[in-house]
Amino acid sequence: MTNRGNFKSSRNNYKFQNESQDSKGTKPIREASSVLEVLILMIVHICKKVLFFDTSLKIAIYLGALFLLSLIADVLTFPKSYFSRSDNMFNQYFVKLGWFWTLFLTVPYVFLTSYTTCCGKRKLIFTAHLLRLFIATVFWYTWTTIFNIIEIKYGRCNSTRYDDKVACLKNGHFWNGFDISGHCFILIYSSLILIEEARAINGWERIKDYIRDEKYSRSLNDKSPSSNPLKNIKSDELDILKTSYEKFTPYVRAFLIGIALLQLLWDVMLVSTILYYHIMVEKFISGIIAILTWFVTYRVWYTIPNIFPNLPGQGIFKYNLEKISSSSIPQRKRSIINNGKHFMGMPINKGQEESEDPK
Repeated sequence: MTNRGNFKSSRNNYKFQNESQDSKGTKPIREASSVLEVLILMIVHICKKVLFFDTSLKIAIYLGALFLLSLIADVLTFPKSYFSRSDNMFNQYFVKLGWFWTLFLTVPYVFLTSYTTCCGKRKLIFTAHLLRLFIATVFWYTWTTIFNIIEIKYGRCNSTRYDDKVACLKNGHFWNGFDISGHCFILIYSSLILIEEARAINGWERIKDYIRDEKYSRSLNDKSPSSNPLKNIKSDELDILKTSYEKFTPYVRAFLIGIALLQLLWDVMLVSTILYYHIMVEKFISGIIAILTWFVTYRVWYTIPNIFPNLPGQGIFKYNLEKISSSSIPQRKRSIINNGKHFMGMPINKGQEESEDPK
């Protein structure tokens, strides 16, 4: 019995030593989220629901309101309100500075998200992403300038003494011109720009899982097939990605919340403009121009392969795909996509170890 027991003990010792060489150990999983982080993620989730409302339906609502509601406003007089006053706070400090506020939120948001997804490649950040905002600014300036030229060139003062708009208004007279609504244009165009640029947040929370799993695979020198979008990036790029993601994510979330709030304000002010300012034709034409400008850029131009700029969220790896088929992913790699129970991209269970069977 003693010899048999010694043999069994030595056999177990040998097995333990052999397994320690072959086993790949325990795969790390995402740590549990703090209460604060879960609350922030809930707010971000609500903001995404607000921003990513069906764009086609939103445009249909815009056009319907510009036509029908404006037509009603031309016939009927709506009750006066705070928003009917041109000197109201929102009009004075937000709408009249509308493009400033749009850039104030989108420029840092696009820079932080693109810096992360482009792994710090500055040339790609500017040519593939920030260039979109420069193009949008050119279109905004061009169209508003054209609107102003049309109003001045084809308008006249109600007093024959003045043929200049500035002099006419300065002397208390009224300028009759075809005033294409710059307010409607900027409110609709800015809203669509905010929605499109915010799309970089889609799939953002998965990047942390990708980084963790890729770091683990590289530490084991694992060459097996992988669905991880980071598998082809260089080690120094992976390090930059990890550092920038951890550093910038709180700011990205904060700017997204600001973008959602500004977009809601633009919708409220658009309703105000439709009810109280301009005639239907002036508002409808400006809305058509805003939508067509958005469509030509974000739905046509930016979707052309190998031509800058790219769509929001496109970097040196793909992270914001809506859905990845799990059937094409090896069983051992599926934790990249589904690693425990999650709520809005974050684990709801406490951290636990998930081991892999050694092959």
